[in-house]
Amino acid sequence: MTTETTITSVPVTGGAIDVRRQGRGGPTLVLLHYWGGSARTWDAVVDRLPAERDIVRFDQRGWSSSRRLPGPYDLDRLADDVAEVVAGLGLERYVLAGHSMGGKVSQLVAARRPSGLAGIALVAPAPPQPPAMVTPEYQQVLAHAYDSAENVGQALDHVLAAVPLDPAVRDAVVRDSLASDADAREEWPLRGIAADVSAVAGRIDVPVLVLAGENDQVEPPSVLREHLLPHLPDARFEVVAKSGHLLPLEAPDAVASALEDFAARLGH
Repeated sequence: MTTETTITSVPVTGGAIDVRRQGRGGPTLVLLHYWGGSARTWDAVVDRLPAERDIVRFDQRGWSSSRRLPGPYDLDRLADDVAEVVAGLGLERYVLAGHSMGGKVSQLVAARRPSGLAGIALVAPAPPQPPAMVTPEYQQVLAHAYDSAENVGQALDHVLAAVPLDPAVRDAVVRDSLASDADAREEWPLRGIAADVSAVAGRIDVPVLVLAGENDQVEPPSVLREHLLPHLPDARFEVVAKSGHLLPLEAPDAVASALEDFAARLGH
């Protein structure tokens, strides 16, 4: 896809977020990155979407260009940021596509039943009900996954990715994982990942698409079937073959195709 990207500074609580936008065909896709990611996590997916598709993406509070925004960095504040970005841009009809942590944020936004939300696409999402593997010991280990470039590399090689990443992409992932406010980096592993939001997830009343990586070690298909789908019984569930947790980076063709199909269906 080749189209002009504009950057708009949108006021949010405590400051502003620089939002990238391209295309003008609705409904708008609003892309939310994972813990450790940034707006550019979606680059390969965006490149494969139609030029006319309206796409909005930004660095979430505490990460990359938004890392100087003040806390708290909890899920509710991240959901508030999404609402403020949507309002600031005047989006009338949009689809949230959230990856991992961004998927949990998307669930919270959708549970508020905001005007204009047409659907949510959950990409290797954190489920509303944390699985048994999320123990205090697991959380402590996870909290140190991005302590150094070496730690990030180990996480990529042994946990996050099921296929080798292009060296340039890998370097970008490492930089993104280190570019955060210290409190934001700790918020997700120490609190957000363990938060049970299943009660509010049941309020979601828009169409839902779930994409799972066949070889995802973080949120495997079995975990999503047990801890996500019971709370979203009408969700469309698809498994992306041979992929791990970083679906936007490992399988951008499949993700772009699924998102465009989902958005196009909701546009009518």
